[in-house]
Amino acid sequence: MATLLQIDASARAGRPNADPSGIDRHGSHTRRLTARFAARWQASRAKDTLLYRDVAAEPPRPVDGAWVAAAFTPPATRTAAMRDALAESDRLVAELLAADVLVIGAPMYNFGLPAPLKAWIDNIVRVGVTFGFDRGRGAEPYWPMLPPGKRLVIVSARGDFGYDPGGRIAHLNHVEGGLAAPLGYIGLTDTAGVAVEYDEFGDDRLRASLTRAEAAIDALADRMANDTP
Repeated sequence: MATLLQIDASARAGRPNADPSGIDRHGSHTRRLTARFAARWQASRAKDTLLYRDVAAEPPRPVDGAWVAAAFTPPATRTAAMRDALAESDRLVAELLAADVLVIGAPMYNFGLPAPLKAWIDNIVRVGVTFGFDRGRGAEPYWPMLPPGKRLVIVSARGDFGYDPGGRIAHLNHVEGGLAAPLGYIGLTDTAGVAVEYDEFGDDRLRASLTRAEAAIDALADRMANDTP
């Protein structure tokens, strides 16, 4: 059996249907698509475990000075206050370590990630826990510590269009890279992505983009479910 971790980050709580003029038209496309992936996965793998985290509803505490001091203190010498400072991070890391597949809803906010999702990243990129550091290694002092085999699906939604590689404003897209880079740094390098565009336009182009995204989500869920032991 495997474990799927679904993470939502949209500030929009609802989920619109495929017709943006329909029910909950101002809901979250990423929430609807991550839920679609999870439902598709569970339909074929009912015995698997589903973990769910909504970082928009329950934002992780941003990293501060006390967190940094605690993280860089050897576990055996941490004070009670240091352990408290890392308690939430410990829970988030435990979920990450338990997961075989992650599906993360990451809508584009001002060309980048929602702040709560960035806070989640900062809490799970942990020295001595998810990445190693040793000055004695010379030019390569860092190494990833996540167990191999984990896979990531990034689900994004964008108001404009042309953000995909080779697109008219691809250079402004800091969403997929903002997730893939830090997660790859700690060892999660098997990444796929699905995105909805034209949200601000609300016309047939949005409907077509949603239809393509749904088909891509279904195909990814089926392929990954079949490939997962």
